[in-house]
Amino acid sequence: MSGTIEARLAELDIQLPPPPLPVGFYVPVTQTGSLVITSGQLPFVGKELPFKGKLGENLHEEDGQNAARICVLNALSLIQECVVDLDRVQKIVRVEGYVQSAPGFHNQANVINGASEFLVEVFGENGKHSRTAVGVSELPLNAAVEVAVWAEVRE
Repeated sequence: MSGTIEARLAELDIQLPPPPLPVGFYVPVTQTGSLVITSGQLPFVGKELPFKGKLGENLHEEDGQNAARICVLNALSLIQECVVDLDRVQKIVRVEGYVQSAPGFHNQANVINGASEFLVEVFGENGKHSRTAVGVSELPLNAAVEVAVWAEVRE
């Protein structure tokens, strides 16, 4: 990684983690044409999942936002692994966010804002994207949040 995005991450005092390994039988990132799409990323920090459980039950909205941000860090690490240089990212196209929610929890959009706002912090206007924020009853490994990122890259 080099250039503008690397400088922006350094300015934010952020270092990308190593690309996470898949937890099932799938590829963690794929490229088709100018689109790079990550599989849903869990909020792994190393091999640990610091945010487990349901929002609105044992986790607060801020916990979910932090988990969503970690998911995006993992996604960016995979995108970098795929395209080598994050400066090739022309636009973040889409974010898909899934929030493990207790009955009555309706703030999934606010939780996934943790991912969306972070992408704008890093990529500026090019970080603005369409998105989905869905509440679900369960996620793999009891993760609080799962996020997939679609990015358009230049050759």
